[in-house]
Amino acid sequence: MRTSLNSGLEGIVAAETRLSMVDGERGELVIGGFRVEELASWTFEDTVELLWAAVGFDGRPTAAPLPSHAETLLREIARERVPVMDALRMAAGTLREDDDAAAARMLVGTFPTIVAAYWRMLHEEEPIAPRADLGIAANYLYMLSGTEPNAELVRGMETYLNTVVDHGLNASTFTARVIASTGSDFVSAIVGAVGALKGALHGGAPGPALDMVFEIAEASHAEDVLRRKIGAGERLMGFGHRVYKVRDPRADVLAAAAERMFTRAGDMRLYELARAVEATALRLLEEHKPGRKLQTNVEFYTALLLHGLGLDVPLFTPTFAISRVAGWTAHCLEQRRVGRLIRPQSVYVGALPA
Repeated sequence: MRTSLNSGLEGIVAAETRLSMVDGERGELVIGGFRVEELASWTFEDTVELLWAAVGFDGRPTAAPLPSHAETLLREIARERVPVMDALRMAAGTLREDDDAAAARMLVGTFPTIVAAYWRMLHEEEPIAPRADLGIAANYLYMLSGTEPNAELVRGMETYLNTVVDHGLNASTFTARVIASTGSDFVSAIVGAVGALKGALHGGAPGPALDMVFEIAEASHAEDVLRRKIGAGERLMGFGHRVYKVRDPRADVLAAAAERMFTRAGDMRLYELARAVEATALRLLEEHKPGRKLQTNVEFYTALLLHGLGLDVPLFTPTFAISRVAGWTAHCLEQRRVGRLIRPQSVYVGALPA
């Protein structure tokens, strides 16, 4: 009897979780019992504490200093101009902690320090240690720039980190759970998740969404540029999602955060241009691809918000990882409680012996 095949595990339920629920038909994301919209004003530490508590772990993350061996590695690979995501993967792999709870705290606390330190090394600047009086979001911006950040910028970063902290059983989260299910250590599980996130089909699209806005440059050009792209069969980056059949709820949260941040501490012209591009894109997508439900996704406003925070495009996906590592560690903790190896089957389609 032939076993049925679900390519990409589409529709397969592989885990029960208390961490997040994604309802693509209704456009709803629930994280630890709260709608994502409710988490927008929380601190990142509060959100991580919520996730860990949902799986029975009582802990709160703090920014952690860069271990000396990780710093040595980063200095070496900075001379070779290794991409930031590769540097994060390599440096994370040097961390060591056998206790699961301690590993979770270490990973969430160290990721911002690794990314910021490496970015400064790439620009021939010395790394900056985190400050005990700053939270993770503020410390990340501080360690990147060397200047204590404006409160509105910190609020924007907090909102971003909270919004993307967990999102069901996506590719990187599933990777982390599979590795944790083998009994391997959490560092190995998280390094695997970073590798999955690095893939362009999972974590690599926010930059191109911003590139499209910059290419258009003026709101009056949006219609011509977007019509040309659609006519040429190009995908409009920042629109459409594999799961959401309506507007991605994270897009609304980040749009509101971007409006607040740009109004109080940024260039409103860019924000207004992005809104004009979004409105034109949605109208043209409905005109040319009726019924496809290609709505704004999280990538569009991720790009705008992170740019407004002063981050360059190569930092976009690593910054996503700084948030999502909290979700990954929570899933690893949850998988440990399940205590069962994840072992799906495959369907053999090769030659058979005579």
